[in-house]
Amino acid sequence: MFWWNGHMDSWGIAPMVLGWLLVVGLLVVGVVLLVGRFARPGGAAHGSAELRPCAADLLAERYARGEIDDEEFRRRLQVLDATGSRGPARPGR
Repeated sequence: MFWWNGHMDSWGIAPMVLGWLLVVGLLVVGVVLLVGRFARPGGAAHGSAELRPCAADLLAERYARGEIDDEEFRRRLQVLDATGSRGPARPGR
C-alpha cells in the first residue's frame, strides 16, 4: 500500500514526516521545560522579587529576635513609611 516499486509514495512519507516532527517537538518542549525549571532558584514559579523579604519584614524579624526594642522598632518603621521604602505590597498583608 505505501510501497510501490521499492519507493515510498506520499501516503507513506506523510506519516513519517509527521512522526518525526512530533518527536522533535516533544524533545524541544522537554528541554525548554527542564531549562526553565532549573534556571529559577528553587524552581520558584514567581519572580525573584517575592523571594526577597521586604524591609519591614527584616525589621520585624530583628524585633522578634530581640535585637531591637519597641521604641527602635517603631522609630525605624516610621522612617520606612516616611521614605516609602517599606517594601512591596504583598497579597494578604
